[in-house]
Amino acid sequence: MQKVKKIIFILFLSVLTSCVSKKNIVYFQNDQVDQSKVSNSYKTIFKPDDLLQITISSQDLDAVKPFNLPAVTYSTTTNSVVGTPQQQSYLVDNNGEINFPILGKIKIGGLTREEAITLLKGKLDPDYVKKPNINIRINNYKITVLGDVKTPGSFIIPNERITILEAIGLAGDLNISGIRSNVKIHREELGMKKVYELDLRSNTVFTSPAYYLQQNDVVYVEPNKSSSQDAAYNKNSGLFISVGSVLVALISILTRPK
Repeated sequence: MQKVKKIIFILFLSVLTSCVSKKNIVYFQNDQVDQSKVSNSYKTIFKPDDLLQITISSQDLDAVKPFNLPAVTYSTTTNSVVGTPQQQSYLVDNNGEINFPILGKIKIGGLTREEAITLLKGKLDPDYVKKPNINIRINNYKITVLGDVKTPGSFIIPNERITILEAIGLAGDLNISGIRSNVKIHREELGMKKVYELDLRSNTVFTSPAYYLQQNDVVYVEPNKSSSQDAAYNKNSGLFISVGSVLVALISILTRPK
C-alpha cells in the first residue's frame, strides 16, 4: 500500500512540473527578425497634460528675459519670496495649447520636439529674439506598469526615452505566472485610445511600434489562468476541505464492517 501511495505521489508531482512549458516563459526565442523594420529612432510627441519646461537663450540676455519667467512662492505674512525661484513650466491643455509669455496661445500638442522648436523660433525670430536657442523638456514624463509584475507602479523617466523591456525591468520583471505572449500597452494617440499587444517570447518585439513607450503609456501584464484561480480561491476553502476530510474519515470508520 505504501508503494502505491509513493507511485501516485510521484506521478502527481510529474504532472505539476509538466504544466509549465519553457516556451511560455523564455524571452526572445529564436524567431527571425526583419532587420529592415528595426528602428532605434524615437521621437517625443507632446500631448495634453504634459508639463513643459521651455528655455529660451540668446546672446541678448535682456531680450530672452520675458520668455524665461520664474515661478515663485510668496509668504502671506511677509509678502516676500519663499525658497529658490524655479523656471516656470507650461501645461499643455486639452486643446494641445500652451499659454506662452507675450506670444499667447500656441498649439504644441501633436508636435515632435523638433517641430515645436521650429514653431517657436519662427514666432520669436527676428521680432523678439534674434537667433534664439530653444530647449524643451517634459517635467512629468512617466509610464505605468500594472498587473502580474513584482513591483507595479508609476515611474518618472528623466531622459524621456524608455523601451517596453526597460519598463518591465523597472517593475522588477514579470512574475512566473505573468502571460508573456500578450503584454498590452495602452496609449492615447490623437485623442483616441489605442492598445498594442506584444509577445515578449518573440524577437519580433523589437519591430513593434510600441517597443519605445511614450509618456503616460500604461503597460498591463495579465496573470495566467492558474494565478487567476488562486486569486479567486476562498481563504476558508482549506478549512472546508479539512472538515470534509474528517467527516469522510468518520463515516468510513462508522460504516466499516465489524
